Order: sequence, then C-alpha cells, then structure tokens
Amino acid sequence: MEAGRKSKKENFRETGEYYEIRLESIGGLGANLCAKMLGELGIKYLGLNSASFSSYGSEKTGTPVKGYIRYCDTNKEIRAHSPVEHPDLLVIFHGALTKDEGVFSGCGENTEVILALDGGQMPEDTIPEEISRHITAFKACYAVPAQKIAMETHSRINMVMLGAIARVLGFAKLEDMKKICKDGLGRKYPDALKGNLEGIQRGYEQIREIRRPEKGTAEKRQGGKAGTGNQQKVQKPSGCGWGYDTAPIGGINPRFGSTVAADLSPSRQGYIPVFIKERCINCGLCDSTCPDMVFQFAKGEFRGREMMVNQGLDYYHCKGCLRCVDVCPVNALVRGLEEEHPDKQFFMPNQEMVRHPDYYIEAGADGYITSEAYLTEKRMEGGEV
Repeated sequence: MEAGRKSKKENFRETGEYYEIRLESIGGLGANLCAKMLGELGIKYLGLNSASFSSYGSEKTGTPVKGYIRYCDTNKEIRAHSPVEHPDLLVIFHGALTKDEGVFSGCGENTEVILALDGGQMPEDTIPEEISRHITAFKACYAVPAQKIAMETHSRINMVMLGAIARVLGFAKLEDMKKICKDGLGRKYPDALKGNLEGIQRGYEQIREIRRPEKGTAEKRQGGKAGTGNQQKVQKPSGCGWGYDTAPIGGINPRFGSTVAADLSPSRQGYIPVFIKERCINCGLCDSTCPDMVFQFAKGEFRGREMMVNQGLDYYHCKGCLRCVDVCPVNALVRGLEEEHPDKQFFMPNQEMVRHPDYYIEAGADGYITSEAYLTEKRMEGGEV
C-alpha cells in the first residue's frame, strides 16, 4: 500500500503528524492515570515522542475529567500543549456522558470511538440511542462491557479501557500495555496486579465494533430527516466553550437557569436513596447534608406537633451520592438499586420550580459515587482494595 493511501494511524510516523487521543470520563474511573500510562507507553515501548495531561476541576469522584494524549515520531518535537480538539481516537469511560453533545465535539469521519458500556449488554444486543445519532459520522465505533469486566476481575475501568485502546490502536501491543501496568502499579499495588492484568486482557479480547445502522434508521427514529428544523436543541459550540467568535449574537446565553434547570439523574451510578416514610422523624439531617436540595419539606403535623415534614424527594436533582443514607439516624433512607424502583415512591419534583420536567436539561455525570460500587462498599467498611 502506498504511503499516501494509508490511514493516519498507520502513517503518522512517516508524515510527521500527531496522532491524538481524547479521554472523556468522570472522576473515579481512572482516566487521569490512564492518560499518564498511555503517555509513558509511547516513550518506553512504542519508540515515539509523546505528551499527556488531564483536565479536571476539584477531582472529586464523579466530576468531569478529560485526558489528552499526543504521539509523534521521535524526529518531531511536540510543541502543541493545548487540549485535543479533533481526536483521532475518542475514548468514553461512562455511558451517561454520551447524553452530552459536547463529548463528541471535534469528532468526524476520521475519528474512531471506544465506548465503555455500563451493563453487560454488547452492541449486537442494543445500540445506545445517544451513540446511534452519531455513529454514521465516525470512521468506526467500538464498545466494551467495561463495568462488567472490572467488577468480575476486581480491577478498574481504566485497566479495561487500556486493553480496548491497545486493540483499536493496532501499533500498541497487548504485552506493552501489560508492561506499563506492571511498571506503574505492580510495585505500588502488588495485590491488585493480577486483577488489573486480567482486566487489560479481557478489555482487549471483548471489545467489539458497533454495527452501523442502515441508512435512514436515525431519520425514522426521529420522525423525519436527521438534523431538520423540528429539533429545538441548542447546538453547543465546539472547542473549549463560548468566546468572542463563538458566542451567540448579543452575548445571550440560551442555556439559562444553570443547574437549577438541569436533570441530574444521568449522574447516578445505579443506586438511589429509597425513602421509608413511616420511619422518618423529620430531623432534617438529610436536607442539611444533601448538596442538591433534593428533599421537599412542608408544614405539617408529626406526633401531634406542627412542624416541617418531609414530603418526598426530587429525583430529577438526585445524583445518587447517598450522603443522605449515611447521615439518616433511623434508616428512613436506604440504598436501593434504581432498576428495581422504576416507579419511585415519594417522587416529588421541586415545588418551588414552576416547570414541567420535560423542560429540564440533561446533565452529564457529576455525582461522587463511582460505577465500581463494590469498591466504594469495601472502602466504607474499612477494607483495602
């Protein structure tokens, strides 16, 4: 094959271009460490120049995290230190993030996408609707049941994604990924090494390509042609956000309301607080510890006294952090699997907001409970992972 006809993945060494990777994740899934390991991989085992860094805020578990990696031939210096805006490979660590259109910013026909599925289903069973809207625009899209593998191997989602990334890259060998794991984690966490290596192996073996939907499938789903004027969604600007060139005319912010109008339910990692009203003593500790004003109190009577009484929870604003469960002194709030509670009792949207729930804007994942729930449980009990 002639050099000019090779893909960028095969040809970037010869052309002197960068090969760029962007990781989209939430804190707690290990994307920051994954980016560092990919950077070291390029230098130690691939014979490349590489650079990697991450972008995050408070680094709380559950807050948005992005990782950036650049590779190039050793004859070229890496002089670009800005975020990766047009990735050759986009890696999404959490399925809820696909609800945010900004995750796909800068991706196009030359981009390959890897998606970590939250459950055990593989793409032949179902294609996430958020992905199916974009899949025809990508060069290829792959999925791996990362959460399932991580829980079965007692590793982390980032280890599973390293194996999946090695499979898609092609120029990185599976054994090299394992060596990086041993170098970075083997001495620090020797007891976890076996599970981490198994997670890398299974991520490499179990990644599958998502089949592209037949032409017209997306249009039928939306009841018309994709991208027509019937959709009232606000298009997010590409790049790092609004600026002089990208702000709407007049500087108007069409995403008004901030988090007040956000639906935080995509943030939940499978668990919700379940309210058992007959146990409640209306002490208000749940309300004082809740970071999102979920609990709805109103004047009422309790044990013959007039007082503020807990009426229920606004699950639109609940991100599943379960702090209320930890603080409740009478177990009136307990942890439950959301899939077992499709019709939630005491679901009471914020009465101070005169809005229909359909008005809410779906927000990305930003709770602090990770999808690796078994790890969180062990830490709470004082055990070591």
